[in-house]
Amino acid sequence: MRWLVLYARSRQVPAALAVAAAGALAVWALARGGGAPGDPRPAALVLTVAAAAASTGLGGQDLALDRTAAIRWWTRRTAHVLIAGTAACGMILGLRVMGEDLAATAFVVRDAAGLMGLAALGAAVCGAAHAWTLPVGWLALSSFSPPLTGVPLEVLTWMLQPPGTTAGTCTALALTAAGTVAYAVTGPRG
Repeated sequence: MRWLVLYARSRQVPAALAVAAAGALAVWALARGGGAPGDPRPAALVLTVAAAAASTGLGGQDLALDRTAAIRWWTRRTAHVLIAGTAACGMILGLRVMGEDLAATAFVVRDAAGLMGLAALGAAVCGAAHAWTLPVGWLALSSFSPPLTGVPLEVLTWMLQPPGTTAGTCTALALTAAGTVAYAVTGPRG
């Protein structure tokens, strides 16, 4: 158990959880009683904040140690991404306790998985310090996208699409798989 505590501290898990919780509470306070019912943007914002906060912990203090240790890093990296996605789901689903149902469970799970995949891909491509740019950038692109129609629009705005949208679900699954595999195999960029 001691190694798990040390791992969590070295990956800034307590700070990431605090930032994600603060973001969830801030969006809850701003969205409470206002806005259109069924608007996916507050839920997408909460999940993006959680993914961005978790992305900073996708790299350790010593990248050389991450690459040369005699332990299997790919299993820890994969677990880190999956647990961070689960925690992001927990943040937004926990708001239901306070009486605010921001989104359907299927929407939350799809977006959390896709956003954590984006964060993991960002860590593998840009490094952990800049991994947050992919989820935040895609949310901005989705929120202010030009008027497209059909499948290109659904792929571009996957995180704002209803849960049953095939293109949105496939995009989220592809991002989850690509990001998790890239991060698990290569680790964060140095």
